[in-house]
Amino acid sequence: MSLKEKLSADMKTAMRSKDKARLETIRMIRAAIQRKEVDDRVELDEPAVLVVIQKMVKQVQDSIQQFTDGNRIDLVEKEQVGLKVLQGYLPEPLSDDELHTIITDAITKTGATEMRDMGKVMGIVKAAADGRADMGAVSGKIKALLAG
Repeated sequence: MSLKEKLSADMKTAMRSKDKARLETIRMIRAAIQRKEVDDRVELDEPAVLVVIQKMVKQVQDSIQQFTDGNRIDLVEKEQVGLKVLQGYLPEPLSDDELHTIITDAITKTGATEMRDMGKVMGIVKAAADGRADMGAVSGKIKALLAG
């Protein structure tokens, strides 16, 4: 079952169970996917759908931070429920050990020794860890290993 099919099935289930928070989040996901498909005039495949969901996760995390800073606990709680739903559609994140192994293997494969080799390493790591790790954090880890 594709991710889009799973979203449709989960939406129906949320409607039947009257789970408003879950239903609202799933509708937002489907709308974002549809908007991207219309804008790009293509049908999104699994990896592209995951990219849309990852972008939504980042947006919700930013919203949670802003609501926390603004002392709006009611909105923080609402966003956290949505975040849990969104994260349920993402693949299991890589552990720190798995990520470290991928990065060190990429450094070894590319023969990277300094910061200007970072692009080569990032290309390999991104292919192996995309969707399962925060690439911003990955970038920081690569920089630390190449600088050290």
